[in-house]
Amino acid sequence: MRVVVSGGGTGGHIYPALALINEIKKHHSDVEFLYIGTENGLEHNIVKRAGIPFKSVEISGFKRKISLENVKTITRFITAVSLSKRYLKDFKADVVIGTGGYVCGPVVYAASKLKIPTVIHEQNSLPGITNKFLSRYVDKVAICFEEARSYFPEHKVVLTGNPRASEVIGQNAIKGRESLGLDKNKKTVLIFGGSRGAKAINEAVLEMIPSLEGKPYQVVYVTGEVHYDKVIEEVKSLTQSAHVIIKPFIHNMPEVLASVDLIVSRAGATSLAEITALGLPSILIPSPYVTANHQEVNARSLSDHDAAILIKESDLNGQKLISQIDNLLLNELKLNKMKKASKDLGIPDAASRLYDVLKDISK
Repeated sequence: MRVVVSGGGTGGHIYPALALINEIKKHHSDVEFLYIGTENGLEHNIVKRAGIPFKSVEISGFKRKISLENVKTITRFITAVSLSKRYLKDFKADVVIGTGGYVCGPVVYAASKLKIPTVIHEQNSLPGITNKFLSRYVDKVAICFEEARSYFPEHKVVLTGNPRASEVIGQNAIKGRESLGLDKNKKTVLIFGGSRGAKAINEAVLEMIPSLEGKPYQVVYVTGEVHYDKVIEEVKSLTQSAHVIIKPFIHNMPEVLASVDLIVSRAGATSLAEITALGLPSILIPSPYVTANHQEVNARSLSDHDAAILIKESDLNGQKLISQIDNLLLNELKLNKMKKASKDLGIPDAASRLYDVLKDISK
């Protein structure tokens, strides 16, 4: 079996692709992969570190306003389609999947024109321009939220969930707690703003740290490496609770996620897939700086089902955040109800479901 994967720009497109690759390897010991991305995207280094053969094309996204740059984008697209066809023919691809980002456009489009079975995977509730365009040409569209279904041709849509969800199941929660030196007898809230951190979340946490003294729970606070030194400097002037552990980054995140009782985070698609797969209650603070405000749409997919509390960044402050944390961690009944609601939305076998879609179309 020869599988071509394309996805890039953000970790939210790349890590689901890698999770799917790991799932396929479980079923096919002789499978061969080719990953097509861009030289400048995050995928270039991440995929190469994973030991997966990598080819690149040059592509950019369309501007939402009329622009000369869009003419250049069309030229790049045509060139990238031609190059992608060459890669696909040389590799003798059996199936092609796009997991999002501009780079998927020419790669998946080229595959469809070569009559190679194709799938796109949409992680968000509100689909991006590239996947909307590609949905006309592909064989199947895999989605993670029911809210995305109406944007695509109904007969092509399959609800699979996000393959990253499968990678947090069965993790060692005890090991996760021990790695951070957590008290096993206290409830734990994990606060993070994505791999680079989030300034607004950091400011709210700094504001609430003095109020954590005496709380019957502990806090793991991940600042993001860019913000860590500044946060530590500011914390020195505060009355710091012994129950607050501050880290720039967590490398064993699946284990840590399995060990905590509540999450405070942005509303990226991958994070929500992991949260719901584990049945974790969450307080979601969507980034307002993403295309079409799609993180808020993602967050509402949980909050509308009582599986999360949504706080807009414009409404966020330390007092509000600690009030909502107390509201859940100090109310066992409410916490358990939210756990169940979150679990009901989760798709822990997402990687297997997406593999089945690939298998079906490549017969």
